[in-house]
Amino acid sequence: MRAHLERALTNAGYDVVSVDRGTAALPYLENEHFDLLLSDIVMPEMDGIELAQRCAELAPRTRVMFITGFAAVSLKASREQPHAKMLSKPFHLRDLVLEVERIFDDQREASL
Repeated sequence: MRAHLERALTNAGYDVVSVDRGTAALPYLENEHFDLLLSDIVMPEMDGIELAQRCAELAPRTRVMFITGFAAVSLKASREQPHAKMLSKPFHLRDLVLEVERIFDDQREASL
């Protein structure tokens, strides 16, 4: 699924760095700038909520968007990361691209 998400966002014109677990994302967050962290909530080694918390410490201006197939996990995430966007599985890749575009449109409008 990660490869499909990466391809869809790349085809939409976004630069994408893709990793298979939260712990693999940390070095990137420490050393590079990202406008958006797109993370599944359920992952090995470090869940998406913990990754988002670490991201907030390392790069507080990075926006966060979660994808999940678990309603209970989604509720927990929305309580712990109230400004994060949530996309529930299953979804169409077109929906993902539209949600990412909305995040950046909202960000542009807020900066005006």
